[in-house]
Amino acid sequence: MLVGLGAAGLAAPAFAAAPGLDLHGRYQQGGFAFGRTAPRARLTVDGEDAGLASAAGYFVVGFHRDSPPTCQITVANDEGSASHAVTVVPTEYDIQRVDGLPQNTVTPTEPALLQRIAAEVVRKNVGFASHADSDDFKSGFVMPVSAVRVSGRFGGQRILNGVPATPHFGTDLACPTGTQIVAPAAGLVCFAEPDMHYEGGLTMIDHGQGLISLYLHQSRVDVAAGQRVAQGQPIGLVGMKGRATGPHLCWRLRWRGRQLDASYLVGVRAPGVA
Repeated sequence: MLVGLGAAGLAAPAFAAAPGLDLHGRYQQGGFAFGRTAPRARLTVDGEDAGLASAAGYFVVGFHRDSPPTCQITVANDEGSASHAVTVVPTEYDIQRVDGLPQNTVTPTEPALLQRIAAEVVRKNVGFASHADSDDFKSGFVMPVSAVRVSGRFGGQRILNGVPATPHFGTDLACPTGTQIVAPAAGLVCFAEPDMHYEGGLTMIDHGQGLISLYLHQSRVDVAAGQRVAQGQPIGLVGMKGRATGPHLCWRLRWRGRQLDASYLVGVRAPGVA
């Protein structure tokens, strides 16, 4: 469900004016809104600071898997403000049972392994903290792999080896080991490691303003942290390393800690982008 909201009066960078607010996106749990406003306008989401719009006035807002039914989006500068309360539609989620996983990827107990996992969390948090000053998301996403089968939808409740687990925050795309993965949008690689305990080969790309996409279970990682990538550029190969029972790409997306469905951004552009 794509929804647009237009507002006149977008500020031109040549003079000061109160910001306009133009929104377009998928307003449901796990969804998002692309916005355009005055360049460098301050963004507030549900009363919390969410940074600044880009130099061209673009911004993005994410709606968490369990988002409440409304989300208040406000933009402001020294000349005034504009605001809109977005109605967020609820999403129905699957219940998915996954059996045959190595038990140490479900309920690890070995002290050395727990120490490794804790150290990996610290490194991943550095990647999640990336906030590139860009708007690489504005042209929308393409699929990171082609000719695939969706083997697991975003948001489903997971039962792993019979044990209830946290919801699955990715879209699983089943395809053969060695299938090429491409960047679905331009961005800055903010994490790239080949052998994480749960994720196997893991890459994160910052598409601007805290919107970070993740690529799990890679058999090979072909990019490095700090590298810029273009939309469609190869970043690695599909595998089944980490917590996986078969070859697939687990594709994830986060915005400032909120878990989103990456597939929703495919083919959607920000307001004013041709």
